[in-house]
Amino acid sequence: MTDLKSLEVGMDAPDIEMEDADGVVHRLRGYVGSKNVVLAFYPKDFTSG
Repeated sequence: MTDLKSLEVGMDAPDIEMEDADGVVHRLRGYVGSKNVVLAFYPKDFTSG
C-alpha cells in the first residue's frame, strides 16, 4: 500500500476501499477504465468542531 503522506500531484491514487451509506463496499480499482472518479475528503463533516 502507498504511504498516503507521500502522494504527489500526478501520481496514481492508491487502491482504497470504502463503504457507502447502504453498506455496499466499493474499491477504487473497480472503476478503472470504466468511469471518472472524484475523491473528496471532508474530515470535519459531521463532527462537533
